[in-house]
Amino acid sequence: MTEMTPTPAAKPKPRPRPQVMRLTDAAAARVKELAARADSAIVGLRVGIKNGGCAGQSYTVEYAHDIRPTDEVVEDKGVKVLVDPKAVLYLLGTEMDYKSEKMQAQFIFNNPNQVSACGCGESVQLTPAKIDG
Repeated sequence: MTEMTPTPAAKPKPRPRPQVMRLTDAAAARVKELAARADSAIVGLRVGIKNGGCAGQSYTVEYAHDIRPTDEVVEDKGVKVLVDPKAVLYLLGTEMDYKSEKMQAQFIFNNPNQVSACGCGESVQLTPAKIDG
């Protein structure tokens, strides 16, 4: 008579994490240009959100010299964008673009979580993304 050993319950596979942001070709090209022109080596750009401005919040973009343990790393079109962990819920589903016109050049954030923006275009009002299930 043989004893049957119980088989351990299989761990469910973790759900794939959604990519926080995606970049357009223009944004990826601009990130590559900025990385090539940086005074010191960078791993990519760090994107976040800060409080302030007439609508309440604004996007931040800065050189990232290292990857922090809490950064959400987005690799798209050959470049890295590091998302500040406090900004992840506000940036889910965002497309980062780059526009250059006669009088200005800037990154544009096409964000489904944006509720409103001020007239000058420098600040926005965002709500956290709604997560299903």
